Amino acid sequence: MDIEKESQALRVAAESIRLMTFQTLGHLGFGHIGGAMSIVETLAALYGGELRFDPGNPRWDGRDRLVVSKGHAGPALYAALCLYGFFPEETLLELNQGGGCLPSHCNMWTTPGVDMTTGSLGQGISTAIGIALGARLNASGIYTYLILGDGELNEGQVWEGVMFAAHNKLGGLIAFIDWNKQQLDGFTKDVMDMGDIEEKFKAFGWHTRTVDGHDPGKIKTAIIDAKAVRDTPSAIILDTIKGHGCEFAEGIDGNHHMNFIKEQMDKAIADQSQKLDGLRASANRSQGV
Repeated sequence: MDIEKESQALRVAAESIRLMTFQTLGHLGFGHIGGAMSIVETLAALYGGELRFDPGNPRWDGRDRLVVSKGHAGPALYAALCLYGFFPEETLLELNQGGGCLPSHCNMWTTPGVDMTTGSLGQGISTAIGIALGARLNASGIYTYLILGDGELNEGQVWEGVMFAAHNKLGGLIAFIDWNKQQLDGFTKDVMDMGDIEEKFKAFGWHTRTVDGHDPGKIKTAIIDAKAVRDTPSAIILDTIKGHGCEFAEGIDGNHHMNFIKEQMDKAIADQSQKLDGLRASANRSQGV
């Protein structure tokens, strides 16, 4: 597949994940929209080619591991898992339902394809480091991917992990920082300004790069570059907008977890469906279908 066709395929995957996330949240009338929308393209880049996995055997030892430390973004992860065959689409309706397999935050014991239970912010980096260390001890050759929120960087535990990973030369650890500039209580610059995130990770000894977090092709390229670095952990800072692609949530205050009316989500689903149809038609034309 040439670069343009691959890029088109990743965009289709990203917008499919976005649509399925809308549909997942739509029947509830509330949910973690903001932070789910800002990692959609990253999930597409991972599941669309860079992450080793087997939906028929979710616990396959040879799979790469993904720790979504910002576990409130679970709805987007669930949509990606569904899109790539871990469970049927009707399972998405179990989100936040008692006895269902899709809790509000990621849970490895209930959801096929989830590698680590997360949601208590700051702790994901510690578990990801443990996985990466184990992989090195076992010489398994797997990669450990970690998704952190920029507000989560306010947690001291994150920086202990950043130091530890660099000191131990964990080249198999690739972290994404969702730099969407917002957190639960407001804009990150107002709550606790982290300054230049890329320079901070670089100062701690990480291989770093900032990319457009809504371009899955650029994210994929950054992942490939990170894999070429053998003895240093990598941080890919994703320049994103919280709520991206959701008209009633994008960039507004209070979009971390929000209520919405049926008409708002119905319109979002209709608009997203139309956008996805257009992308698929364009991809088919370029492939001569």
